[in-house]
Amino acid sequence: MSKLSWQESLRANLQNQLKTNSAPRVAVLGIGHELRGDDAVGLWLAARLKSLAAGCDRLLAVEAGPAPENFTGTLRKFKPDLVVLADAAFMDADAGAIGWLSWQDASGFSASTHTLPLHLLATYLTAELGCEVALIGIQPAQLTIGAALTPEVQQAAEEISKVFIEAMSLSLSDLLV
Repeated sequence: MSKLSWQESLRANLQNQLKTNSAPRVAVLGIGHELRGDDAVGLWLAARLKSLAAGCDRLLAVEAGPAPENFTGTLRKFKPDLVVLADAAFMDADAGAIGWLSWQDASGFSASTHTLPLHLLATYLTAELGCEVALIGIQPAQLTIGAALTPEVQQAAEEISKVFIEAMSLSLSDLLV
């Protein structure tokens, strides 16, 4: 994990994109399984960002589910400068804790709900699309089949969506219909 907070890391990454592009294109891939409780947090976050930023051509939010590699064609068409992978992650923290994680370190993690390990997807995206890849993780409380998101995990995803929109210099009041 970075020594910066996840908010500082997100802002720094977007600011870095602004150095080379005045209007960077950012894609968020929400990863997880919708029927496994808090494992669906990436999907919830992508859906929330999609609704908040409807009509914004600089932000693509995709509910990629357990097979995010199936959306590489969508990403290729969008031509992102940055792809943020959003997923439940065991970080030995309290439920709802948020971490800006190194995707390179994800090679040692067991991802039972994913069809392809995230580090392989990130390696492919950086090589084939020439974009930066980041990983934001949310500590799940439970992965019970058929359960809804726990309140603390949903609150974390809501916080991420607000900070994300703010960091992209988009006004929530301008985006809400």
